[in-house]
Parts: sequence; structure tokens; C-alpha cells
Amino acid sequence: MLMNYIALQRDTPARMHFTDHYYVKKEIPDPDTGKTKWVDSLVFWCDKLDGETVAKTFSIISTKLAETIEPYLKEHLYRESDFTITKTGESYATAYTVEVQPRGVPSPPT
Repeated sequence: MLMNYIALQRDTPARMHFTDHYYVKKEIPDPDTGKTKWVDSLVFWCDKLDGETVAKTFSIISTKLAETIEPYLKEHLYRESDFTITKTGESYATAYTVEVQPRGVPSPPT
């Protein structure tokens, strides 16, 4: 199946370059009640993923992750950088680390 979105894998860094963004409302399951709820999602168009050319979207529903990237939304400043995002933990313990690299700077060795 062809996937046109980026799903982060736990403990695996993903380096992405974004070209545009928009907001959507998404209906997701609430892990506590089992019922669905509506959340705001920040969605980016991604043209590079780990150095490969792609045409995918990256959707953020985590408030903390969105707040980390929010300063780059003004005047589309994210276009000048790559973002390496690593997801750790699960469910309510999920956390994200974000490293911002100016375009053209290689990723550090892992």
C-alpha cells in the first residue's frame, strides 16, 4: 500500500524538510473513553525525508510538538531548515525531541 503520510517510528529519528503547512480538524479515538473526539492538527507538506525526495504530509496532533515548531511558522521560516524529530514513549508518555538544522548541513552520525 502506498502511504502519502509520515508515521514516526518510536526511537527512530526522522529528518524532514517542509514546504508548506495548513491546519485541519481530525477525529481521533480518546484512549480513556474509547469515544472519538475532534482535535486540531498542524499538517506539513514534506519534500525530503531522511535525504530522499518524497511527496508526503506530516501531521502533528501533539500540542507540545506543535508549540516547539510554531516559531518557524511565521513567514514560513521552516523552509530554511530541516527538522529531525524523534518520538519516544507511548500513549500519554509519548514525547518528541526536535533538532533544527539549517538546510545543507549534514545530519550528525548516529
